[in-house]
Amino acid sequence: MHSAVSRSLKVLTTTLAAALLALSSPALAAAAPQQGQCANRQAPPAPVDTSERPAPGKQAPPPLAVPAVPAGGPRMAECGLVTPDGALNPPDGTTAASWVVQDLDTGAVIAAKDPHARERPASLIKTLLALVVVTQLSPQQVIVATKEDAEQECTCVGLVAGGQYTVDQLLHGLLMHSGNDVAHAFATALGGVDAAVTKMNALAARIGAHDTRAATPSGLDGPGMSTSAYDLSLIFHYAMKQPEFAKAVATKNFEIPATGGKPAIPVYNDNKLLGVYPGFLGGKTGFTDDARHTYVGAAQQKGKRLAVVLLRAEQKPTKVVDQAAKLLDYGFALEADRAVPVGQISYQAPVATETGSTPTVLPDGSVSSGTSTAAAAKEDPFGVTGWIITLVVFLIIVGGFVVGHQRRKAAN
Repeated sequence: MHSAVSRSLKVLTTTLAAALLALSSPALAAAAPQQGQCANRQAPPAPVDTSERPAPGKQAPPPLAVPAVPAGGPRMAECGLVTPDGALNPPDGTTAASWVVQDLDTGAVIAAKDPHARERPASLIKTLLALVVVTQLSPQQVIVATKEDAEQECTCVGLVAGGQYTVDQLLHGLLMHSGNDVAHAFATALGGVDAAVTKMNALAARIGAHDTRAATPSGLDGPGMSTSAYDLSLIFHYAMKQPEFAKAVATKNFEIPATGGKPAIPVYNDNKLLGVYPGFLGGKTGFTDDARHTYVGAAQQKGKRLAVVLLRAEQKPTKVVDQAAKLLDYGFALEADRAVPVGQISYQAPVATETGSTPTVLPDGSVSSGTSTAAAAKEDPFGVTGWIITLVVFLIIVGGFVVGHQRRKAAN
């Protein structure tokens, strides 16, 4: 009879353990810290200056929600180098904290490093502003520069207050020489800085750049500024489909005609690979103290068009443009070897975040996590812990009856 009691107790214990595990696993998974998370998974590194300090009376926005399923495929969630199986490592000397090499035609991600790490874009965010411009303003529309436009913190093209410029002329100044005065002039034409930033963020959210939130139209650092190498690859992939954008970044020299009693403004492309790297198609450079050096560029060789994005890079021991050139070489070599892509540039609407909630596009265009309607309807006010305790008490009572019954039978 003792064996029967032991068997009953064993069954009870097993049942209790299984039930507790089944009910508590979701709660434990949510409470337990996740191991091996990539650095800067939610937000860029802490700023080194006061550029991201909110204005008096305002608060810095919280980090953008992290999608539960990474855009671009499962390997895009990996930390460190993400390369095809069996492929050689990228060339030495790349200082970027994160980077992506993509096929500009197919959108295949050929190789990457921390592709979804949250970083700052610096002037690469001007590619997003340019996208808003080419989709909302006519190339021949005339914009009259304001005094505020002309007095922006430079790098500047040299706009003069009262000067009249076409959108096409300003687009060249924005993308070739990264003019902050031009960025402000475009923002003014789009309804003001706040309206322009809202439109930039709305476009980013619409095409699936979930790591991106512009804080300024120029790329100067501001509260909440965020992007990733994957996102800027997606934005550049989208931008290079726009003829006005592709033409401007590929232009080496341009002249903005004389206006407002001022002489013509010569504009020279500051992307040093243009005219030097074989088949170079153009790109964009950027720098701030917080973002460090950022870069995007593309080239075409043997019918293949590749693009590279580097974020948080340093100029030593190798110049960033030379690092970009080596990564392009690496990408073309992998393409020649027909290496299997590690991801895919994918335009997509907002997706569920890791909390299981459905994000909402806020008025500023950012994506915020919020409880979905279905989840809210199914929310249990009693809570997982309450049900676990109830089950434990119930099983103890049942176990007491079983043991008592076995003992009575043994006594008889």
